[in-house]
Amino acid sequence: MAVTTKKVSWYKKYASYKYYVPLANAIAPYCLWLSLILGIVGLTLGLGFAPADYQQGNSFRIIYIHVPAAMLSTALYITMAVMSLCFLIWRVKLLTLVVRSIAVVGATCTLIALVTGAIWGAPTWGTWWVWDIRLTSELLLLFFYIGYIAFDHAIEDRQTADIFTSILAVIGIAVAILVKVSVFFFNSLHQKSTVFASGGPSIQMEMFLPLILMILAYGLFTSGYVLKKSVNLIYKEKLMKHYLNQ
Repeated sequence: MAVTTKKVSWYKKYASYKYYVPLANAIAPYCLWLSLILGIVGLTLGLGFAPADYQQGNSFRIIYIHVPAAMLSTALYITMAVMSLCFLIWRVKLLTLVVRSIAVVGATCTLIALVTGAIWGAPTWGTWWVWDIRLTSELLLLFFYIGYIAFDHAIEDRQTADIFTSILAVIGIAVAILVKVSVFFFNSLHQKSTVFASGGPSIQMEMFLPLILMILAYGLFTSGYVLKKSVNLIYKEKLMKHYLNQ
């Protein structure tokens, strides 16, 4: 029991505001600037130099916006769910602030994935939308994101809101996993993974390199945003406590 308590205490120590805030403030600018550089290079290579697809022509170039957003939409929700579960077990307040920061950018990525997917689907499938398992589960994931954000703002008591939204995030992990595996276990119009195909990337290296750069750009921007947003939530919480104690 003593060993377990020591481990949890160590975890809480380094998950405290005292350690997190200076570290986040130091890392965030580098993430944001690097994401800008990689994004510019990735889009330039993808839109200006990558060859046109032999079947889809230039319409395939939306892949550089769609795929990173779709990948992050599920990865971020799974991260939210894991952090929420950890909060429910160990009650580390910082985790809820990080999750609240992730929710906004996660919902944005999901919306981008749906909109760009519809734009891509129009010339490829001949329709803007089909009730395909991949598309439907992605839409359901957006509803979970929106539900999380809505309940987080609607419940006035902060402690109650943290517990309720954490439970909701954990429940929604099933949808995020369904999005990831749907094209492998169900008949789907949606193509299988471009990046993680079993035989290696399913596109030419000239197309693949810009895609990797855009995925990194999205990921770094998200990291920088979440770090800055969570620090702002910490400052807001401290100001509120100071105001209430006056």
